[in-house]
Amino acid sequence: MLKKKLFAMLLLGLAVLPALAQKFNGLGSNLSNIYRLSDAKTRSISPENFTGEKGKGGMATEGTGKNASRDLGQGWKVSPSVVIKSGQTFTVAEINGSGAIQHIWMTPTGIWRFSILRFYWDDEKEPSVEVPVGDFFGMGWGEFATLNSLPVTVNPGSAFNCYWQMPFRKKCRITLENLDEKDMVLYYQVDYTLTDVPNDAAYFHAQFRRVNPIPYKQVYTIVDNIKGRGQYVGTYMAWGVNSNDWWGEGEIKFFLDGDKQFPTINDTGTEDYFCGSYNFENKKTHQYQEFSTPYAGMPQVIRPDGLYHANQRFGLYRWHIPDPVRFEKDLRITIQALGWRYNGRYLPLQDDISSVAYWYQTEPHAAFPKLPSKDDLETK
Repeated sequence: MLKKKLFAMLLLGLAVLPALAQKFNGLGSNLSNIYRLSDAKTRSISPENFTGEKGKGGMATEGTGKNASRDLGQGWKVSPSVVIKSGQTFTVAEINGSGAIQHIWMTPTGIWRFSILRFYWDDEKEPSVEVPVGDFFGMGWGEFATLNSLPVTVNPGSAFNCYWQMPFRKKCRITLENLDEKDMVLYYQVDYTLTDVPNDAAYFHAQFRRVNPIPYKQVYTIVDNIKGRGQYVGTYMAWGVNSNDWWGEGEIKFFLDGDKQFPTINDTGTEDYFCGSYNFENKKTHQYQEFSTPYAGMPQVIRPDGLYHANQRFGLYRWHIPDPVRFEKDLRITIQALGWRYNGRYLPLQDDISSVAYWYQTEPHAAFPKLPSKDDLETK
């Protein structure tokens, strides 16, 4: 009898296991699984609900919309935005528990290079993301351009959207520091889910760098000193050209897991890496052609206007979503700045180059280099 009961319990367990294995935690939603039910809890933080608590939205009686809503009262857009004073750091979101950021929308005013976005995961003292807000959303030159990709979109007029999925296990904190001498206005919304996070989920990172100008015959380092295990998922570059000819012959190199002088991955040219070709030229107009696709693009070309816009400037992105660059121990990425001399030889350039590197990795992460000073951030 005992053997029969044990056998019956075993059969029952085997029947239950597939159902448990198929339980959906709500992460990675897309068209192929959007129909599935989940125990995940959907929450959102905005100036109308600073904490994201259930049933606590639209309760404000004070805020930037108080005067406009004076005839309507509570619940009528009393607090749609915040004012971040000069020199202050504002906590955009603070979330306790296990879950993931799924979408961020914001419309910062002022000089975007002077607004520094930082993300902290779990109990971190140092941020895993530290990037000027414009560069984080692919707008490094401080001017609007439409960007239409899978993880980042920029829509009229200056609406920044991010869809990078960012899991955390204990806590998430997002801040925005205003370095400007003027106050700024921020409309924002952080959409997230509270749910179980898989054991193999890595943490999102993003790091900004700028060299202006890059020294003669030196390569530009997009990122180095990444220590740990993870995958590299994207590059944004704001490239200011200080010469009168083509600037994109330089190769990008990925040094993986102990590579020294020579990399494991060696691309064939700047426009090739950003999934273009032949100078990004429109063969009919003989002009640079802006483009924006799910995984790569050059949405921004700033041309000389005969007055204040004296140099050509470009904004480019490349997302490694279907082709992440995986590393086990460490990662370093460089790119050359190369043009042409008149006699068919390469010309090492001395351009103004900025970048954002995006990756996921295990924690802890190596210390980030110090951000450039406010004057060195400015895009004049």
